[in-house]
Amino acid sequence: MRGEPSVPDDEVDLLIDAWSRRLPDLDLSPLDIMSRLRRVALGLNRLRVAAFSSAGLAPWEFDVLAALRRAESPHELSPAVLIERTRIGSAAMTNRIENLLARGMISRRPNPHDGRGVLVRLTDEGANVVDLAMTELVRREEVELRSIGPEDRAALIRILRVLVDESPRE
Repeated sequence: MRGEPSVPDDEVDLLIDAWSRRLPDLDLSPLDIMSRLRRVALGLNRLRVAAFSSAGLAPWEFDVLAALRRAESPHELSPAVLIERTRIGSAAMTNRIENLLARGMISRRPNPHDGRGVLVRLTDEGANVVDLAMTELVRREEVELRSIGPEDRAALIRILRVLVDESPRE
């Protein structure tokens, strides 16, 4: 990390040094954060894929099952609510529902409040599998965060909330 002689330069430091030679008048300090966040995100994606895979799930399956698991009992939602909570399109959700139905992770029934709609419900099998996946995800994430103490974790959460709450600006 810059300014800390005991910490060796990492890939981001080298990237910034290279760009500073090409564009010496440009403030490259945002790269110190954003490039590291990108690398953390890539690593987190790999961690999540491995955690979900250990429970026999793909990430997209986990997303749908987790949305249903977090719902109030009987853990059922309309496809429209699932779309909103997973932030995917209607066609993709239709495909995901069909695949999860075929695997016995969810069931579907007519919506009693909407004659044309359906409700998607988590099955016992789906609940067991998503619980296993979530348990493994948290275990793996804790291993990754083991070197960060409680105070630094709290500070990191506060800082990251600012970035999550900010909408992209052009």
